[in-house]
Amino acid sequence: MGWLAALCLVLLQTGAHGFDIFDGISLNHQEITESAILETTLDVCRAVVQAAGKKFTPPIPPYTAESVARACDAAKSSKSFSQTIEFIQDKNVGIDQRYFYSARHHFENEEFTKGKKLITSGLSAVKANNKFQNFEAARKTLGRLLHSLQDFYSHSNWVEMGETNPNSKLIKPGSLGKTAAKSKATCRSCNGDDCTNNILEDILREKILTTGYFELLPGSSKPDGKCSHGGGFDRTSSIDPTGGINKDTKDSEHGHLHVKAANMAIAATKLVLEDIRLAAGDATFLQLMGINKGKALCFVIDTTGSMGDDIAAVKEVTSSIINSRVGTEDEPSAYILVPFNDPDFGPLTRTTDPDAFKRAINSLTATGGGDTPELSLSGLRLALTGAPPGSDIFVFTDAPAKDDHLLGAVRTLVERTKSVVNFMITGSLGLRRRRAINNTNNQQQQRQPRAITKASSKVYADLAQASGGVAIQTTKSQLLMATTIVTESSSSAQVLLLQAARNPGKSANFTFTVDETVKNLTIFITGRSVAFTLISPSGVSQSSTDPTGPLISSSQSLGNFQTLELTTQVGRWEIRLVSTNPYTLKVKGESSIDFLSDFLEVSEGPLGGFEVLENRPRAGANASLRVTVTGGVSAIVTEVFLVVSLTSERVNGSLEALGKGKFLARFDSIPSGEFVVLVKGQSNESSTRSSKATTSFQRQSSNSIRASAVTVSADDLDGVLEPGVPLSVPFSVSSNGSGGSFTIQATNDQGFTLSFPSTLLLTAGSMANGMVNITAPAGTASGTDVTLTIEANAPGGTDANYVVLRLTVLVLVTDFTEPGCQLLSLQSDCSADCSASMWELSVEVTDGVNGTGIDTISFRGGNGTSNTSLLAGNATLVSYNASCCSPDVEIVVVDQVGNVGSCSYTVRTTTPTLNNLGALSLKLCLLQVGDYRLLISSLYKYIIHDVGVTDIKADCYH
Repeated sequence: MGWLAALCLVLLQTGAHGFDIFDGISLNHQEITESAILETTLDVCRAVVQAAGKKFTPPIPPYTAESVARACDAAKSSKSFSQTIEFIQDKNVGIDQRYFYSARHHFENEEFTKGKKLITSGLSAVKANNKFQNFEAARKTLGRLLHSLQDFYSHSNWVEMGETNPNSKLIKPGSLGKTAAKSKATCRSCNGDDCTNNILEDILREKILTTGYFELLPGSSKPDGKCSHGGGFDRTSSIDPTGGINKDTKDSEHGHLHVKAANMAIAATKLVLEDIRLAAGDATFLQLMGINKGKALCFVIDTTGSMGDDIAAVKEVTSSIINSRVGTEDEPSAYILVPFNDPDFGPLTRTTDPDAFKRAINSLTATGGGDTPELSLSGLRLALTGAPPGSDIFVFTDAPAKDDHLLGAVRTLVERTKSVVNFMITGSLGLRRRRAINNTNNQQQQRQPRAITKASSKVYADLAQASGGVAIQTTKSQLLMATTIVTESSSSAQVLLLQAARNPGKSANFTFTVDETVKNLTIFITGRSVAFTLISPSGVSQSSTDPTGPLISSSQSLGNFQTLELTTQVGRWEIRLVSTNPYTLKVKGESSIDFLSDFLEVSEGPLGGFEVLENRPRAGANASLRVTVTGGVSAIVTEVFLVVSLTSERVNGSLEALGKGKFLARFDSIPSGEFVVLVKGQSNESSTRSSKATTSFQRQSSNSIRASAVTVSADDLDGVLEPGVPLSVPFSVSSNGSGGSFTIQATNDQGFTLSFPSTLLLTAGSMANGMVNITAPAGTASGTDVTLTIEANAPGGTDANYVVLRLTVLVLVTDFTEPGCQLLSLQSDCSADCSASMWELSVEVTDGVNGTGIDTISFRGGNGTSNTSLLAGNATLVSYNASCCSPDVEIVVVDQVGNVGSCSYTVRTTTPTLNNLGALSLKLCLLQVGDYRLLISSLYKYIIHDVGVTDIKADCYH
C-alpha cells in the first residue's frame, strides 16, 4: 500500500497497484525518502560549513549521495551515506511486506490515533537511540515511521482539503484536529472512472479528516457512506460508495493529486528529519545519515597480566592515529574500546572525543587472569553490536578464546554488520605454557606470552577470513609496527580489488584489474613461507626473492604477515603464490568507486516482489542480488560473480540495469562453500581527474557469505522493549534439507534475561515455530540498544542460519510538551558600524512543571557567546551576547525525551509594516523605550524592527 513497490526496482510482474520506477511518472516511497534525506542533509552541511566561517558550495541538482557528501566535505563517506539511504528506504518499503494488512501502518480505515502513535513512538525511539549513538536501530525505526507518515498524505483527504503545508500535528502532542466519526458519511460513489469529486462537500468545507477503507479478502465490508482506498486489491471499492481516494500513483482514483501528495510527503519527511536534527544536533544528525569523514576506530583488548607490552603498543598507535588524523578527511567518526579479561568483558566505551578515548586507553592496565583462555569472543560480540556497520575492528590478544560457544553468534554478527575483524595475536603456536603467578605477594603476573594452539588460532583465522580481515601472529616487539600498518589501511576510501584464501596451501595464480581511480595499491599476504611472483600490466615481473625490483615500492614482513606497496599501473595484474601452508591474499587500494550488495528473497506478502534478505541465502535455489555502485557517476556494472573463497570457482550472474546506479544480478545456483561477490565494470573516472578514458574496474566484497538450507525468520513487532516488561518475539525455522532436531541458541549483547526452546523438531521441508522471551531489567536507560540473535543449527552441526534483531529499550514517554522560552531582557547599542557595537539578551528556559527537564541548549544562526545557569523551579537562565554584525540568533532547547522548542531573536531594523504589528501574540510585556513605557505583546521584536529601537528592556506577564 502507499507509494508501493517493495523495492520497485526489482518488483515482479504481480499486477500490484504499485508503479514502475522507470516510467518517471509517479513518485514512490524510496524516491520521496531519498529526496528528503538529500535535501535535509545538504541544509545541515550548509549550516555546519557556514558556522565554521567557510564558503559553502552546493552541488548542482539533481542531488545524489555522492554530490551531497562532496558538498559536505566528506567525499569519502559517499558509500556509507548511500548505504544509510538504502537501508532507510528498505525499512520503509518493508512495511508493505510485513504489515500489509495493518490499517494503522498505512492510515487506512480512519485509524488516525493508532497511526499517529506509530509515528510519535517511533520518533521517541529514534531520539533515544541517537543519544546513545545507536544509529542502526535509529535508522531502522526512522524508515518504518516514514512509511506511515508518507501514507497519510496519499490515503487521507489532507490534500483534497486544500492544505498546502504538512500536518505538523502528526509529530506533535495533541489531536490531529477534526476527524470523521465512524457514523459520518464521507464519500459518494465515483462517476464511472471519474472520482475527482467523490468526497462530500461538507467534509472538505469543515476540514474533517478521513481516509479510505481497505480490505483484501472477498466478502469484506466497510461502514456505510465511507470512502474506499481504491485500486484492484481493495475489495471495498466496489461497495457503495464505490471508487477510492488514494493518490499512490498518477493512475490512482485521485491520481490527479498524486504530485501534490508526493511533494507534501517530501515536505513532511523533511519536517521529521529537521525535528530529529534539532533534538540530536548537527554533528549527531550527520552521523545518523552516515556522513563521516573517516571510519570508526574500534579496539577490543585483552587486559590480562601478560598483555602489558601489547597495551603499551596500542596506547602508542592510538596516539599516533589520533595525532595524524584529527582535522583531516580520515578523522575517525567514533572511537570505541572494549576490554576483556576473565571472568569479565566490557564495558563498551564509545565517544567522538579523541582526548576522551586517549584517556580510556591510557587507563587500561594488564592484570588478572589465571587459566590461558579468555573471553575474547564476548568482547568481540560487544564490539560488533556497538560499532557502526562496516567498521574495521582490531582484536589484541595472546590467548585462545574461552567462550568459543559464541562462535556462531559472532560469525552471524560479522555477516550481518559486514564489519572487518583483524586479530593481532602475540601468543606462540604449538607450545602451551602457563603464566607464572606470584600468589604469595599478589604481584602482577609475569609478562610471558600465552601459548595458542593451532586449533584455537584457527578460530581467529576463520573469523578474520570470513570478515575480510587478517589474523596476524607476531612478536610483542613487532606488534606496534604491525598494528600501524593495518590501521593505516583502514581509510574509509579503501576498496578491495581481490581477496582469496587457500587452506591447505598450494600454488595458485590470481589476477586483478587496476583502474584509473585507484591509488596507494597494496597487497597483504598472511601465512608462513609464502613465495610470490608479480607480473604488471606491461609484462614486467618481480619475485619475492628480488627486494629491489621495479614493481614494489616498499615491503615489510612481520611474523606471518607481509605487505607489498606497488607502483600503481592501470590494467591487468597477476600474482602467483607458492606455499604448502595455509595463506590469504588481499589486494587493496584507495578509490572513490565501490559497491553495495544485498541478496533478495521473494516476499511472502500479497504483493509478491522481493525484499532484502538479512541472513544467509537459501542453498540449492536460484538467487537475486541487488548491486549499487557508489562514488562513480559514470561507472556501470558489466559482470557480477559469486567467487568461492578457497578455490576461486566462479558463478556468473545475468545482469539487468535498473537505473540510478542499481543493478540486479540473477544466479541459477549459489556456491556450496563460502563465497564473495566480485563486481566488474567500466568507468571514465580518474583519481587525477585529468584522464577521461574509459577503463575497466573490479571490486570485491570483504565479507564471505555462505548459503544455508535452513531458514530462520522472526518478527520484532515494533522493535521496542519496555524495562521490566517481558517481550515475546515469535520466530520460525524451516529447512529444505533433512529434518530432525534443530538446536536453538538465542543470545543478546546486554545480558538481558532470555527464555527460548533449546530444540525444535522439523520434518524435511516443514516449518516449526518458537518463542523467545526477553526482559530488560527495570531501570534500564531509555535508548539502550540490544541485539538479539536467534540461531538454528541443523542436526550434527552441519548447517545453520540465523536472524538478528535490533531492539530499543524505551521508557514509556509521557512528556510531549516542548520546552519554552521567556524573554527577560534584550539590550543593544547597535550603530551603523556594527563591528564596534554589541547586543545581548537574557532568556529563561523551562520544560514546564511536569516536564522531564532540559537536556541541551544550543544556538543557531549566531556567532556570539553564551552562558547558562540553573534557576529555581526546573528553569535555566540563558545569557547571550554578540556583535551587531551577527544580529540574529535561534535558541534550540531539547528536553530529556527529545521534545524540541526554539526561540528566535534579532536586533535587525526594518521599515514599519502593519502586518508585522498584527502578528503579535497575546502575552503582554511592559516595554521601556527611553522615557516611555508601553504595554505590548511579548513578540515585541516586531516593534523593535518597526521603530528601529535599540535600547530596550521588558518585563513580560501571562
